[in-house]
Amino acid sequence: MADSNAAAADRRTTWSGACHGTLGELFQGPLRHAGRTEIALVSFPVDRRSWRRFTADPTAAADAVGPLPPGERSARAADMFLRHHRLAMPPGRWHARSELTVGAGMASSTADIVATLRCLFRVFDLPYDRRLVVDTLSRIERSDSVFLDEFALYLSGAHRLVRRLGTAIGFHTAYLVEPAAVDTAAVTPLLTAHYRRNEARYADCLRDLLAAFAAADPLAVAHAATRSAALSQQALPKADFETLLDHKDTFGADGMFVAHTGSVLGYLFARRPSPALKGELSAFFHSLGHPCSFARAGYG
Repeated sequence: MADSNAAAADRRTTWSGACHGTLGELFQGPLRHAGRTEIALVSFPVDRRSWRRFTADPTAAADAVGPLPPGERSARAADMFLRHHRLAMPPGRWHARSELTVGAGMASSTADIVATLRCLFRVFDLPYDRRLVVDTLSRIERSDSVFLDEFALYLSGAHRLVRRLGTAIGFHTAYLVEPAAVDTAAVTPLLTAHYRRNEARYADCLRDLLAAFAAADPLAVAHAATRSAALSQQALPKADFETLLDHKDTFGADGMFVAHTGSVLGYLFARRPSPALKGELSAFFHSLGHPCSFARAGYG
């Protein structure tokens, strides 16, 4: 009974925030906005999350100040939040857990920040303010739209929502993560030069992708995502991309996706792969030197 009471007390003083990550993007490329070319994304949300929890210490002195969360960028976000609301962190301890691979293009850093802010809104019993979240992100890093619970066309540098794309589309995925980590900031000049050379091809790809979302057509979305992935391969090549592309039809995949500035790549399936097919995919990925991961991504 004592243990049960302690657990109940701990729940009353513990708050949590979570944010999903991505399996890269269904599209990343140039888009003209307000007279300049921006990097536009249609992120590919996945059912993998970053979690942040804070447990208050009820035994601490009333004037004691608690710690900032772990992680440099999460700590910066928390400090901005506290300064904005003129608050001080109560004494206690932070707990951090993430299901997202760091440096792979799964939006792990952005998800950490958003999860931290969502936890802080609950700690201080404040109404959730998405505008404050976006403003905080804009002062820390180029980010995607993981703070939304739907697909969106989003300008990662300008932090501008261009178009909502809804929740009608979803996929089953089989994917791998190559070992090389990608520094997003470092490769941005390379990407922008590539985008200038291929602006018309990216515009065609994005037009088809947006039309596919409007029609709620997952096969057309998968086709456009494959084109975007192939364009990305010309700028930031992935070692296993061509091999996966060559075997796409063998496994009956509807398309491919990549983390355009990361190391994730894999197959899109509009229908759930059978257990037998999952076994074949696992063996194939193993032959390439990688474990095969399966995840539901998107919404529909």
